[in-house]
Formats: sequence, structure tokens, C-alpha cells
Amino acid sequence: MPYENKLICDNLSVNDEGHLLFAGLDTTLLAKEYGTPVYLMDEDKIREKCRIYKNAISKNLGSEGRAIYASKAASFKRMYTIMKEEGMYCDVVSCGEIYTAHKAGFPLEKAFFHSNNKTDNDIKYALRMGVGYFVVDNKEELLSLNKAAGKKGIKQKILLRLTPGIDTHTFEAVDTGKVDSKFGFAIETGAAEKITEKALVSKNVELIGFHCHVGSQLFDSDVYIRSAKIMFSYMTYIREKYGYIARMLDLGGGYGVRYLENDPVIDIAENIEAVANYLKKLSKENNYPMPSVSFEPGRSIVADAGLTLYTVGMVKKIPGFINYVSVDGGMADNVRYAMYEAPYTVLPANRMNERGDMRSTVVGRCCESGDIIQPGVLLPSGIKRGDIIAVCTTGAYNYSMASNYNRIPRPPVVMIKDKKPYVAVKGETLDDLIALDE
Repeated sequence: MPYENKLICDNLSVNDEGHLLFAGLDTTLLAKEYGTPVYLMDEDKIREKCRIYKNAISKNLGSEGRAIYASKAASFKRMYTIMKEEGMYCDVVSCGEIYTAHKAGFPLEKAFFHSNNKTDNDIKYALRMGVGYFVVDNKEELLSLNKAAGKKGIKQKILLRLTPGIDTHTFEAVDTGKVDSKFGFAIETGAAEKITEKALVSKNVELIGFHCHVGSQLFDSDVYIRSAKIMFSYMTYIREKYGYIARMLDLGGGYGVRYLENDPVIDIAENIEAVANYLKKLSKENNYPMPSVSFEPGRSIVADAGLTLYTVGMVKKIPGFINYVSVDGGMADNVRYAMYEAPYTVLPANRMNERGDMRSTVVGRCCESGDIIQPGVLLPSGIKRGDIIAVCTTGAYNYSMASNYNRIPRPPVVMIKDKKPYVAVKGETLDDLIALDE
């Protein structure tokens, strides 16, 4: 089969008609039923990934370890319901995510509130909603939170976000652990110690521990291990100088997923075991009580649970130069190539048994030269208007970064559970576009 190597996720297959199957269903029939563009999401795959994380953390780090879903990867009500049912924690980065989680019935005492610039109103809202943990990112936030919590008569649990100074060698836009990152307090510069000292004397917050996040799309645990060593060294220093022992260490997220056939398959459970063993070693060497350890997977929970379907509109062949295949979506529903030059595997969903003999740039419908889904895609030379194009591994940061650029309605999200599809998020209508206009 010509595209056999392109079936990069284990929920992809091809039927006898040469149609791409996703989560056991014919994508061409799903495109016909729900229209295109459409985000498909495999609920069974999402739950499977949650359980892999939870079981590995529990097995290797005990019942106090936490799997915290980084909900910015895909945030809508049904996702929070799934996380609640799977016993996951969640991190949230805005009042909108807090509100969505609340309306889905997610227990906000299991939420961790991130963001490098929480406004005073954000802080007050999160306190009012009962968010369990704040991950404090700057001095101004600590001062505002301490004041707001005091007025409310509570003592808010916090973690301090530290930057351990790790270069992950990943794409710069997702490399968050360096000293010059906009996030957190650098250990190397002394900023971390100053804010730790300030937090310890703040009357209306309770310092639970420390957080770090060093990057994304990591295919092994080297960065986690290097970060853990720095964090344990810092925690040991703080214990010796201030007598404070951290009860929680949050190592953030970052394990990678397959976007292309050259990307490796990563064994999450095996990697968590390796990190856990190293943490236990550090605990013993430093005679430091083992803190509860958290991981914050986002992309690795939902990315390969997602697939986006489009319909081909225009095929433009410029001999000696380039071939364009234009689809009915684009940067409004997937901005990641325009932002990051993010790689994707692109498949001809209704022509999977044909040979990919035409190198093409798959582009969107937006009036923008940068509206590119993916360049260099091998598609059948006979591809034409009305054919279905599938873009793999779109479960993370596609729906959540979608916009109405060019006044285009955002697509629906269709979940698949036990081979039965259902609408989790309705597609926007033209009336939705003007609903807030005066």
C-alpha cells in the first residue's frame, strides 16, 4: 500500500476501498456526514493516554504523584469531563479555561493555574472559583495574590515556577526552561531564591513546592533528568538556608508525539519509570524527603487522538515550479505551520491505494500567502476538486488556536468513542460570527 509508512498513529488504517480509517471509522463517510473542515478526536485514545500516565506515575511515584492535563492543548467542556472521569488533574491558563472546566463539572480544587501574567481580575476570579493551586510566575503576581487571598480570608496553595537554565535543543518558541525565558524565576541569577524567601514570609499563601517546564516535543527523558538534578540541588540549598522542605515537585510536560514517519515512538511508561528512579536516587543522595511528583502532559494526551479532514477545492499546477492543492480550511483552523513551520503528515483520505507521485504544497483558503498547511506533500497526480485530505496528529493546539480570520467559522469537533461519532463542539455558523457585533 503506497501510504503504509504514513500511518503514523495506531488508530489509522485503510479499508479495501482505499479509504483512510480513523478510530475504526471511514473518514470519507465522516466528511460526508459532518462536512469539512472537521476536527475528529478519538476519545478512546485520549482515555488510553490518561491511563498510561496515571498508572506509570502511581506505580513508580506512589499515590501522591499527579498527572495534570495541560488543557491549553485542547480546551472544551467534553475534554474536562473526560479528565474528571479519568481522575486527572488539570492545568488552566486563563479565566476562560477555568470557566469551561467549571461548567463541565471539573473539580477546580484539582486545577493548577498557570500564566506569566495573571491580572488582578484573573487572580480574584480564580480565588472565587476555588482553584486549588496557583503556579506563581512573577513577583507582581505573588504580591497581588497574597493581598487578594488575605481579603478573602484564605491561605492559597502555590508553587513557584523556576527556570533551571536548560537548553532543550527544541524549537525556540516551545523552549521554556532557559534563563532568558519569559516564564518563571531563574535559579542561576538568584531570582528564584529571592522569590522563595518572599513567598515563605507571605502570610496568605502556602508554598507547596516548585514547578519547572523546560520545553516541548521531547522524545526521551534526558531533559527531565537534567532538570530534576538542578531542582533537587536548589531544593537542598533552600532547605539548608531557610529550613523549608518542598512537598511537591512539578516537572511540567513535554513528551513528544509523531507528526512524521521519522519521529520515534516513545514509551511514556518506560520514560516515567526512568525519571522516577533518578528522582529517588537524588532524594537518597541529598537525604531529602521525596516530594510528590507531577507531570503535565498536554500534547502527548491529545495530539495523535486528533485528525482534521478537508475537501480539495483547487489544484494548481505550475510546470517547472510548484503544485498547489487548496483545501476548504487553512490557517484559521490550523495556524501551526504559519507560526512554527510545524510538520504534519498529510494523506489523500479517499485515494490511499494510489501512488503519491505529485509533490504538492497543501494550502488553505485564507487570503494570505502564508496560509500553508504543509509543503512538500506527495499526493496522487489525479487528485481533484471534491477529494478528501486528512491531516494527522491535529488533536493538540489546532482547535484551541483556531480563529475567525477572514471571518471564517470555526469547524466542529467530532469525538469518536467505541466507533460511534458524536459532536463535542458544534461548528460555528455565520450568525455566530456576528453574535457579538453591535
